[in-house]
Amino acid sequence: MGEIEGTYRVLQTAGTRLGAQTPVGVSTLEPGQALLPRMQEKHLHLRVKLLDHTLEIFDIEPKCDGQVLLTQVWKRLNLVECDYFGLEFQNTQSYWIWLEPMKPIIRQIRRPKNVVLRLAVKFFPPDPGQLQEEYTRYLFALQLKRDLLEERLTCADTTAALLTSHLLQSEIGDYDEALDREHLKANEYLPGQQHCLEKILEFHQKHVGQTPAESDFQVLEIARKLEMYGIRFHMASDREGTKIQLAVSHMGVLVFQGTTKINTFNWSKVRKLSFKRKRFLIKLHPEVHGPYQDTLEFLLGSRDECKNFWKICVEYHTFFRLLDQPKPKAKAVFFSRGSSFRYSGRTQKQLVDYFKDSGMKRIPYERRHSKTHMSIRALTADLPKQRMPADEAYFIVKEILATERTYLKDLEVITVWFRSAVVKEDAMPATLMTLLFSNIDPIYEFHRGFLREVEQRLALWEGPSKAHTKGGHQRIGDILLRNMCQLKEFTSYFQRHDEVLTELEKATKHCKKLEAVYKEFELQKVCYLPLNTFLLKPIQRLLHYRLLLRRLCGHYTPGHHDYADCHDALKAITEVTTTLQHILIRLENLQKLTELQRDLVGVENLIAPGREFIREGCLHKLTKKGLQQRMFFLFSDMLLYTSKGVAGTSHFRIRGLLPLRGMLVEESDNEWSVPHCFTIYAAQKTIVVAASTRLEKEKWMLDLNSAIQAAKSGGDTAPALPGSTVCTRPPRSPNEVSLEQESEDDARGARSSLEGHGQHRANTTVHVCWYRNTSVSRADHSAAVENQLSGYLLRKFKNSHGWQKLWVVFTNFCLFFYKTHQDDYPLASLPLLGYSVSIPREADGIHKDYVFKLQFKSHVYFFRAESKYTFERWMEVIQGASSSAGRAPSIVQDGPQPSSGLEDMVRGKEE
Repeated sequence: MGEIEGTYRVLQTAGTRLGAQTPVGVSTLEPGQALLPRMQEKHLHLRVKLLDHTLEIFDIEPKCDGQVLLTQVWKRLNLVECDYFGLEFQNTQSYWIWLEPMKPIIRQIRRPKNVVLRLAVKFFPPDPGQLQEEYTRYLFALQLKRDLLEERLTCADTTAALLTSHLLQSEIGDYDEALDREHLKANEYLPGQQHCLEKILEFHQKHVGQTPAESDFQVLEIARKLEMYGIRFHMASDREGTKIQLAVSHMGVLVFQGTTKINTFNWSKVRKLSFKRKRFLIKLHPEVHGPYQDTLEFLLGSRDECKNFWKICVEYHTFFRLLDQPKPKAKAVFFSRGSSFRYSGRTQKQLVDYFKDSGMKRIPYERRHSKTHMSIRALTADLPKQRMPADEAYFIVKEILATERTYLKDLEVITVWFRSAVVKEDAMPATLMTLLFSNIDPIYEFHRGFLREVEQRLALWEGPSKAHTKGGHQRIGDILLRNMCQLKEFTSYFQRHDEVLTELEKATKHCKKLEAVYKEFELQKVCYLPLNTFLLKPIQRLLHYRLLLRRLCGHYTPGHHDYADCHDALKAITEVTTTLQHILIRLENLQKLTELQRDLVGVENLIAPGREFIREGCLHKLTKKGLQQRMFFLFSDMLLYTSKGVAGTSHFRIRGLLPLRGMLVEESDNEWSVPHCFTIYAAQKTIVVAASTRLEKEKWMLDLNSAIQAAKSGGDTAPALPGSTVCTRPPRSPNEVSLEQESEDDARGARSSLEGHGQHRANTTVHVCWYRNTSVSRADHSAAVENQLSGYLLRKFKNSHGWQKLWVVFTNFCLFFYKTHQDDYPLASLPLLGYSVSIPREADGIHKDYVFKLQFKSHVYFFRAESKYTFERWMEVIQGASSSAGRAPSIVQDGPQPSSGLEDMVRGKEE
C-alpha cells in the first residue's frame, strides 16, 4: 500500500502570542488564604483488567510512555507473543481507544485514578495456527468469550452454543449435567443464554476427553470462519449520507451495512489512507478502482473518532503487511504536515521469525479453572478427533474444499502479492495492468464466494448427528451446479489468458524495470513456483472440478438426492473445458517455453511460432573425459543439450543444437559397452548418450523418433538461436562422433548443489530432473495438471519418534509443506521425481493405519492420512508423479551425489 497520512490542527491558547498578558480570573480563595503549589504525585496506580476478569494494579511514573505500562503487563503475565495484544480504555465519549506506546500516559488518560484499562486482542490473525504458544491461544479464546458476551461476535444460535460448549470444556472439563447447569447458572457466556441452554449441553457431551488446549483451538477455528471475527465497528456514513460501519482486518478496510459486509478494500488496492477532520479518505490505485471513484470518502462522528480509526488502520497495515516496523520520521525543525503516528511493535512476520530463529521452548502453564492441566506436545500432533461421515462423498467434498483453499492462495500470488510488487515500483505499463487484473480479479472474487459456500456446507455435514437424520445437509450438488453454470460466464476471461501470458512476456523483454521486479518477485517465498505457472491455474482448476465431479457421479446411484445436480454440474463444466482445451494446450506450451527461456543461457528466441516442447531430462553424453552429465531438451524442431552453470547459479548453458530434420536415432549398447546407450546422428554432428535406466532410454527414443517423423513435414529452414555458439565447425561425416571439450567451470557446475542463489528455482522440473537423473515429457506435464491435491497429513522422518501435522500441497511433481492452510508460503518442499511410494514394511515399525512411505535412496519419509479414501488419493497422485530413475551408469565420473541439496530443503530446521 502507498502512503498512510493524517492531518491535525494547532489550536492557539491564551498567552501563546508574543507579549500577551497572563489571563486574570476571579479568585475563590478566602481572604488571607494563599494558593498552595500543586503537588505532583510520584506514581500513578493504574488498574488493568485482564481477560480472565482479574484486576491487577501497576505503579507507573506519571511522565512515562505507554510502553512502560505495556512492558510491565507483558512481564507479569509472562506473555511472549505480546504484539497481538494491547491495552484499551474508554475516553470521555465512551468509545474504546488503544493506549499508544510512544506517547506519555498522562497525555492520553485524563483521570488515571478513575480509569480501568483492559487487556484485549488488538490484531486478529486469519489463522489461529499462526499463534505459537498455548497460552496465547488461551487468551485469544478468552477474548472471543468476551466478544460473544458483548455481542461483537454475532453468529447463529447454533454456532454460539457450539463455541460456548468448547469454552465450557476448557474451563470445567468433561460433561457433567449437574455441574454444567450449576456453572451456566452462575456464569453468563451469551446474552439470554437460557434459551439455548439445552443445545450447549448437547454439544458439550460430545467433547469428552478433549484437553483445554484442544478446546481453545476449536474455539479459534470456529470463530475465524465467522464474518464478524475480530471486527470492531466504527460508525460512519458515505457521501450519500447512508449509515454504514467501517472496520479493519488483516486483509484491508471493510465496509458493513448492519452486520452484512458490502465491500472490502484490500491493502494491495489502496494507494493511500488519510483523514481531514471528520472525513476518512481511501485513495485507490487507478487501475483497480473499477466502478468506484479514485478517492472514497466516509464521514465519522468527530475528528477524534476519525483519527482513532485511521491509527488502527495504520497499525493493522504495518503489522500484517510489512516485513519490518517502519523507522520513525525525522522531526521537522519549524513545522510539520501530517501526523507523526506510527506502529512501534514487531510485525507479524518478525514475530513468527523470532520463534522460528530463536528456537524458543514453549512454556507450559496451569489454568485456574480447568480440571486437567497439560503442556504443549511439540511435534506429537494427531489428526482432529471429529465426527467424520463414512460416506465417500463427504471425503470428495472435503477434497474440493482443500484444493479450493490452495487454489485461492495461488490466485493471491498474482492478485495480491505480484500486484503489490509492481504497483510499489510502478513497473508495469497501465495497459498491461488493466489486461492482467481485469481478467483475473473477477475470477478471484468468484472463487472466494464459492469457497465460502463449500465451507459452510461441509461445516453442516460435520455437525451434530441430528442434523443428518433427513440428509438435507449431506449434499453438495446444488452448490456445484449453481457455481459450475456461473463459470460458463467467465469463458471470455479464460480465453484471454493466452494474450495475458504473451503480453506479460513481451513487456518483461522491453521494460527493464518490470523485468527486475519480475525476477525479484520470483525470489520471494510466496512465489513457490515459476510466476507464469500461476496464470495457468484458473483453466487447470476447471479440469480439477471435472475430475472430482466424475468421482461424485461415479459414487452416487441414480436414486440419490444429489445425483441429478451432480450430473448436470458435470455436464456444465465439461462444456467449458471442451471449449478451452486447445487454449490450455497452447498455454502450457507457451508457459514451458517461457520458463526454459529464463533457465537457459545462450538462447534468445526459444519462443518461436510452431515450436512445441516435448521432453526434458538428464542424459550422459560421451566426451573426451568420458560420460558427462548433460541436460537435454527435445522440441518439435530441434534437440538442445546443455551443461549446468557455475556453482551458485540456476542456469544451464547451451552446448549443442541438433535439428530434427534428417536426424537418425539408433541403439548402440553393444558398440560402446555402456548400459542404456544410443547414438543420435544429426546433419552436422553425431553424439552418443546413455540414459539412467532402460525405461528412460525407451522414453527418449520413442519421443525422438516420433518428433523426427513429424518434423519431416515441416519447413526446410534449420532452427537458429542467436546468441548461441554451437555448431561452428565444418560438417562431420555421419560416422564421426563428437567428443566435447569441457572447462573446469563446467565440471564444477555439473557437481553443484541447489544451494546458493539458484535455490528458489529448485522445484522447477528442469532442476529436479538434473539432480534425480530422470526426465519428464509434455504428456507427463499434462497428466500432472489433474493430479493435484491438498490436505492435512501427519509426517514422520525415518529416525524421529513423533508425528508432525502439516498442511501438504501436491503440485508440479512436488510436495509443499505448510503449518496450516492459511500460510502464505511453504516451510519446505520435497520434489518427488525419482521417489518410490509404498506401504510401510514390518521392519519400519509403523503401527498406524493409512500410512504411506516415500523413499529415494537413503531418504525415507512416512505420511499418515485421516481416512481410507484420502490415503488412496494420496497414493494415486504420488504414484502418477514419482518414478524410479534408477542408478546412473557405473562408469560415470560424477563425483558426490548431488541430491542432498534437495533433501536439505525438506529437513531444514524441522527435525
